[in-house]
Amino acid sequence: MKVVIIGGGIAGHVAALYLHQAGIDCEIYEQADGIRELGVGINALPHAVAEFVDLGLLDQLDEVAIRTHELIYTNRQGQRVWHSLCGVDAGYDVPQFSIHRGRLQGVLHRAVVDRMGAAAVHTGHRLVGFDQQASGVTVRFADRDGRPIGSVGGDVLLAADGIHSTVRATLFPEEGPPRWNGVMMWRGAVDWPRFLSGRSMIIAGGVAAKLVLYPIAEGATPGTRLTNWAVCVRSGQAGTPPPRREDWSRLGNPADFADAVEKFNVPEVDARALIAATPRFFEYPMCDRDPLPYWTQGRVTLLGDAAHPMYPMGSNGIGQATLDAKCLAQVLSRHADPAAALLEYQNERLPKTAEVVRRNRQGGPEGVIDEVERRAPAGFDRLENVITNEELEAIVLGYARTAGFAREQVNR
Repeated sequence: MKVVIIGGGIAGHVAALYLHQAGIDCEIYEQADGIRELGVGINALPHAVAEFVDLGLLDQLDEVAIRTHELIYTNRQGQRVWHSLCGVDAGYDVPQFSIHRGRLQGVLHRAVVDRMGAAAVHTGHRLVGFDQQASGVTVRFADRDGRPIGSVGGDVLLAADGIHSTVRATLFPEEGPPRWNGVMMWRGAVDWPRFLSGRSMIIAGGVAAKLVLYPIAEGATPGTRLTNWAVCVRSGQAGTPPPRREDWSRLGNPADFADAVEKFNVPEVDARALIAATPRFFEYPMCDRDPLPYWTQGRVTLLGDAAHPMYPMGSNGIGQATLDAKCLAQVLSRHADPAAALLEYQNERLPKTAEVVRRNRQGGPEGVIDEVERRAPAGFDRLENVITNEELEAIVLGYARTAGFAREQVNR
């Protein structure tokens, strides 16, 4: 069996590693001219890290990431709403990692090349079409200028080509663009003095605006960390087209969200100075897509953001893509009929990821600060007069159960 993977991002590389581990031949085809370590901070929760450990990547991740110690939710005024430990500090068998997206990409790419050879990754290949036959699928490519550069055959076509997936658009030509929820995000990272444990994550704010802060790598000196920040501001109506197309490389302008940042008081970090010290950062409208009725058509299927793009709440995009990859490799290794395997994969993963997409639209675990802001927009004297601990736990732990990384713990 041979699997043709479209997309050389995190999802495509994880899928390649799992397929290779299962003894299934596969190759990655990426439209960019190279595999570059781009992006800013992301989090890999224990259910994702457990799969990376299964792939033998724990030591490599430890070299480039931070083992997240704690998660703190506060309101805009800096008053604590929720505090919990993370990863091994919370009793999980594996850590939670806060990591630069590009460095995670680098770890995965080096693993693919080491285990499968450099010839397993083809860059400069833009998918332009595919045809299915009874015995397989033929995939056609062009270069960046649109010139045909040949085709390749395989038993399965796996689309891991992101929220703007060409394969998804072929399967669902009437779907239209991604759905914007009215929130604009600005994200950056800069070397900055350690705060709290040096491995702490703070998410502050509520429905109108949020500020996210956490370290993602060691800094230039022992007292600093490469610190990721994100500002999310509701600036439009959910369901309307975003002001600009989703593009992770679009540079941001600090004047566009300066007023929102002024309203935050996070005692542990001077957010205004942190943002001002960041030489360049990126703007992105928060978008997802509606869950699909199916992912699979014959020998073609979707994975990761191509299948279930979701709002970046709960740090779950990587986790769900990784669980997709493991499930796909397992079913393909069990079935002689690839089409039957892809249907089993779809039936296992589609309902679960659809529920995560829906929960993220409701705010995910960040719903604890959304609800506190609704009830007490000016802050509070006693949190228990605003919301009960049982209500807080229902939001945070309920989401964890849905997403597949639940571990019973209390708000500390």
